[in-house]
Amino acid sequence: MTIVSVAVNNSLIDGRQSDRAMLVRRGVQVLLNEMRLALLPEMSLANGRRADLVGLTDKGEIWIIEIKSSIEDFRVDRKWPEYRSYCDRLFFATHGEVPLDIFPEDCGLLVSDGYGAHLLREAPEHRLPPATRKSVTLNFSRTAAQRLMMAEWAARTPATE
Repeated sequence: MTIVSVAVNNSLIDGRQSDRAMLVRRGVQVLLNEMRLALLPEMSLANGRRADLVGLTDKGEIWIIEIKSSIEDFRVDRKWPEYRSYCDRLFFATHGEVPLDIFPEDCGLLVSDGYGAHLLREAPEHRLPPATRKSVTLNFSRTAAQRLMMAEWAARTPATE
């Protein structure tokens, strides 16, 4: 029996996300899945930052969704402008108790209730250079494949083998 495991059992939940942020994320995931986007939560970017949600459209467009669960969460965050370099469209996602006028007009806006979300404002397009698109898409693909393998390994226990 293993006493200490160096493996992370769930790389998607690291304890930094509040219950409210996870609720927002779930609703946004429902909407974007219905819009046929492939989604990855908590994806690391080349600059060392980690995007809350990254979406890949069926046309290869890359969306980043930054989740904000409170006014304070938005005010203390200074990293979100750096995400523009890694996506074609940048969105904020929040819930109904956060005033929507705090979010920049040049970003898309989603409001989630945990069961779904509404796209209140479309994000303007900022087309990525081809080399950056290839790099982000490759990162997305490799991250998804790695997580799938880790999920498979986590599902295997001595009792199921």
